[in-house]
Amino acid sequence: MQLDLFREIIVDNFAGGGGASTGIEMATGLNVDIAINHDPDAIAMHKANHPDTEHYLESVWDIDPVEVVRNRRVGLAWFSPDCTHFSKAKGGKPVKKEVRGLAWVALRWAATVRPRVIILENVEEFKTWGPLKDGRPDPNRIGYTFKSFNKQLKDQGYEIEWKVLKACDYGAPTTRQRLFMIARNDGKQIEWPEPTHGAPDEVNVQLGLKKPYRTAGEIIDWSIPAPSIFTRKKPLVENTMIRIKRGIQKFIIEQEPYIVNDKAHFIQHYYTHQGDEVRGSGLDEPLATIPTANRFGLVSAFLTKYYGQGVGQSLNEPIHTIPTKDRFGLVTVGSKNYRITDIGMRMLQPHELFAAQGFPEEYIIDRDYEGKRYPKTQQVARVGNSVPPPFAEALVRANLPELCSEKSKYKEVV
Repeated sequence: MQLDLFREIIVDNFAGGGGASTGIEMATGLNVDIAINHDPDAIAMHKANHPDTEHYLESVWDIDPVEVVRNRRVGLAWFSPDCTHFSKAKGGKPVKKEVRGLAWVALRWAATVRPRVIILENVEEFKTWGPLKDGRPDPNRIGYTFKSFNKQLKDQGYEIEWKVLKACDYGAPTTRQRLFMIARNDGKQIEWPEPTHGAPDEVNVQLGLKKPYRTAGEIIDWSIPAPSIFTRKKPLVENTMIRIKRGIQKFIIEQEPYIVNDKAHFIQHYYTHQGDEVRGSGLDEPLATIPTANRFGLVSAFLTKYYGQGVGQSLNEPIHTIPTKDRFGLVTVGSKNYRITDIGMRMLQPHELFAAQGFPEEYIIDRDYEGKRYPKTQQVARVGNSVPPPFAEALVRANLPELCSEKSKYKEVV
């Protein structure tokens, strides 16, 4: 491989399945030069989508930055260390010190090859990073390590800022919220990208200065049916049925439902968070943060008009034969009466979840670079751990415009 010693290179540490790399490519039109990850499956997916990148299947600690850079100047080094042991979802479980300390690798790169810009992504709780006591964060030293980390980067000549951003503000149909730290040593000002999207009722959206949030409804593959909950071989557990009932009440009866081909649909996601049930959300808003295990289900209430020729039945005639399962319900939508004739539910598929994260449609998620197929569990794990590409694109365009291009190998998603 012939090296261009005069062009700055881009390095994606903790590259995973390629979310950050994809966003960087969206901004620059260039392949990420180096990708590092210890997970063979992650690297295999990355290779399938970024074949021209130099891949290192190693722990970030086993990498010598000087050796892999080979005298090339580093314009951007991206870091997305494991956030498991900072996330709220971890609860009170003991944490692994070696995982919690992965972010320190950024300091190693700063001290050895001095990237011009460093961007680090993690959960918001990353700023509480502190020492452990008996295997758990010491409540008396919250944020102590985070402050030390910042100080040591500054001692290396970097200016530092950090901020919490939401993916839906930059064009991804998910509300995923992450903390970003930007450090640069070239004397230029750190820039935070202006949101490009907003809530439909926001003034700037109504004036056309921003686009409306992309919604969960956009990423649903409506060609996939949602089987009836009443004809399953294994009945749904009671708590799931209760959540579905609440969703029907909230998203069908109490508000205008999301209509697709005369069927009302809504998202019902039913994973728990700190012991509390998470409420369903409508298809007219961004999808909630996607975890590494699939906890999203699509629930569809099939509405049939109570009047009209050959469709449903009239309110002024005897009710049709009542089945053993209670499937009838009177629903008023836009002052018109309907009945619920069936309720369907299915889990969202990996390609829908990747779309919700903001990946381009053509991104390869079901096989590696050698054509080996991935099971759905691995696909979901990749998307749950991924950086929404619109995050990376917006941050790179704001801070490294000299490396950016208007051209992209991916189709533009509005």
